[in-house]
Amino acid sequence: MKLKELKQSSASELIAAFGADTSACQSAEALAALGLPSKKQEAYRYAAIEAILDLELHPARQQRPAEILPAVQLIITDGVVTHAPANIKLGFSRSIPCDKDHFDPLYHLGHLASQGVWEIELSGEAHLHIIHRLTQPAALIPYRIAVHVTPNSQASVYEQFVDVGAAESLVLYGYDLFVGRDATLKMVKNHTLTQGSYRAVASHRFEVGNSAVLDMATFDFGDASALQLMQIALGSHAHVEASHLLYANGDAKRGTVSKILHIGEGSTSNQQAKNILGGQARGVFDALIRVAHTAKYTKAHQNTKAILLETGAYMASKPQLEIYIDELEASHGSTTGQLDDKQLFYLRSRGITETEARKMLIQAFANELIDAVEGEVIREILHSDFDEAFYGQTRVECIDTCHGCEEAILNEGV
Repeated sequence: MKLKELKQSSASELIAAFGADTSACQSAEALAALGLPSKKQEAYRYAAIEAILDLELHPARQQRPAEILPAVQLIITDGVVTHAPANIKLGFSRSIPCDKDHFDPLYHLGHLASQGVWEIELSGEAHLHIIHRLTQPAALIPYRIAVHVTPNSQASVYEQFVDVGAAESLVLYGYDLFVGRDATLKMVKNHTLTQGSYRAVASHRFEVGNSAVLDMATFDFGDASALQLMQIALGSHAHVEASHLLYANGDAKRGTVSKILHIGEGSTSNQQAKNILGGQARGVFDALIRVAHTAKYTKAHQNTKAILLETGAYMASKPQLEIYIDELEASHGSTTGQLDDKQLFYLRSRGITETEARKMLIQAFANELIDAVEGEVIREILHSDFDEAFYGQTRVECIDTCHGCEEAILNEGV
């Protein structure tokens, strides 16, 4: 099937197309109202959405195992949990209520197409390492994960992706994530995609409860196309810290579309994005902060910076504020340019070659976000993966020259 064939379908036709039951009515109705994404929609204007909708895909085989095996990591293979740590609460539900007001059509399509929702509860000082394994070629691989962080908990999630032959597939996944009152969740996504791999659209819904904190960092590297979309709702005195590092090369079209909704009084947000683009790559940062009438004394800050390494690279940057009150503190900004000629000249005057000088400046630009991540092991992996994507090192070369971080993370978890 091709997803573009679902254009102008009614809710009942969408349910029939995916063999869903009545529990999916809300998702189907929302998708029918929004329609499939196109370049006419702001969120997808700069993404390669037509090519994604035109992919010839077969439904992924997603048979749940009779037994989930014990492991240090939570391993999700083609949308199905196969291994899980013994110390987390894991369940499977036919569906959970979707956010009918979510802006993204593919959020609703993901709920509709998924065979169910994997539910994870994190409580106390819980640390979870998720590995997404993608193995089926030319397949539609939809899945949803619901994460519930219980009140007063201090949790962390680190996720990474492994391609094992999923060429020409579309991975349509996402989180419905709920951070309970006075809880903190630190989340790191590490996603490298290379040419000839699968396409990925990640569409998330985050709800941050009163006095709770969501600290999120996303790292997207490579020369293949993908998009992450997220809607974050903040309760009273809630805080979100969101940072995004993108390195895209070749013909990749990749980036972040987000909406941060300040709903509760005294809520705060800080969002920053750094983008490094080479070749003919196109980067996207389309981010809205909306402050509702109920969100007095909000503090909201947003900033994006991009470095274009070659004349064919392009950055679509659109930070936005939508404000309905006067009692707040807010700012946003965007800069796009090339490497600083004065800094290059200074380094070259010290005997450093132009190539090495450019690498040093780019690495310093990226390291600000990588070095802000807690956990030495995870930082080492992020440095390694960025170096591999940027310098073109193989995994073997990288492991030979680093501190064994890959082995450490597999043996120890987060």
